[in-house]
Amino acid sequence: METNVYDVTDWKVPGRPIDPRNDIGAVINSIIADIKRRQTDPADKPGAVIYIPPGTYSLKTRVVVDISFLTIRGSGHGFTSLSIRYNSDTTGWHELNPGGSHIRVENTDGHAEAFLVARDGSPRLSAIAFENFALDGVSFGANQNSYRNGKVGIRFGSDNDSVRVRGMGMVYLEQALVIQGPDALDVSGNFIAECGTCVMIVGGSQASRVADNHLGAGPVGFSIFAENSNGLLITGNNVFPRGIDSVHLKNCFRSNVSANRLQSFYPGSITLEGNCKENLISSNMFERVAESYGPFLGVSNGLGDDFGVVQINGDGNTITANHVTYVIAPDQVTPVGATPAVFRIRSGDQNVVGGNHTITNLTVHTVVLDAGTTNSHVYDSGTEAQLLAQSASYGFRPTP
Repeated sequence: METNVYDVTDWKVPGRPIDPRNDIGAVINSIIADIKRRQTDPADKPGAVIYIPPGTYSLKTRVVVDISFLTIRGSGHGFTSLSIRYNSDTTGWHELNPGGSHIRVENTDGHAEAFLVARDGSPRLSAIAFENFALDGVSFGANQNSYRNGKVGIRFGSDNDSVRVRGMGMVYLEQALVIQGPDALDVSGNFIAECGTCVMIVGGSQASRVADNHLGAGPVGFSIFAENSNGLLITGNNVFPRGIDSVHLKNCFRSNVSANRLQSFYPGSITLEGNCKENLISSNMFERVAESYGPFLGVSNGLGDDFGVVQINGDGNTITANHVTYVIAPDQVTPVGATPAVFRIRSGDQNVVGGNHTITNLTVHTVVLDAGTTNSHVYDSGTEAQLLAQSASYGFRPTP
């Protein structure tokens, strides 16, 4: 019986010797071709495991995954900060580059992605897993603080079911993880930082989870972005600055953003854009502070502090039991003369803001109700002086 477990360092590409250290992409594509050659019975396709031992590998050929039940697994996410490295004198440093099962994403034969997961036809791809290795975008070019290099770590380019991205390390990619149309997706336990955008769910999703990750995007993108998602669970994440948003949901409904720690140097830590309905934002720890790292002083996401730490658009959303620390120097408030907003309900009906606690050194509006809001309910989330109501359609109980 032929094995369904492959080691990239043992595999011999038919017809042409390729060292995985020189192009692991070509080696993995050859292994996938072998799996497809051997597993031809639609009633018996168990898939396979491709193992990447610790080491440094160059990826010059994009990997195309078009089979279900495939796990690509390493032994160590190997994350290390390249931003600190590129902005420091590294003389005498012990390490300069990521470690573990470390893949350097290089030119990928003219394609943006290191890994493309996609196929046509039915059924959709299922039970694919990426686990415990490093994807390193290497460099952002002449400006190492630009977060731009056109590189994508993993792109799911067609609808998929029950895929897993776990224990990965990703750094210096313009887009780390892009997933189209997932059903029962699990993104957990990853360290994805210093990327333009970390996790992006596009086209819609259902019953998916982004949990227990360390994430940190750049000012050109989002730490977590999702659109048209139903039942998305975002929980237990530790999100660092400097993304445009920590969590950005667009036209999402009945999703849950809870028990995350969200630190931001900019307004707009959580944004519900478009028509977001019946979402729960609860028990999060927000920390809005000022940028202190020299190379990024003066960089912003272009939003004013009156935008809100949390901005809501849509109906029937609940924002409760959150803790907000908002401590910046008064002269850093933008635009000049503005009163910062914490929870801003920009549009929608029957939104609830209750039982939230704000600690700040500033005069703030803890809750802002824009003119387009109706039937809002605000309680125990600030004093009467901290409420700015531009609508007459609301109920209010001040914090005792």
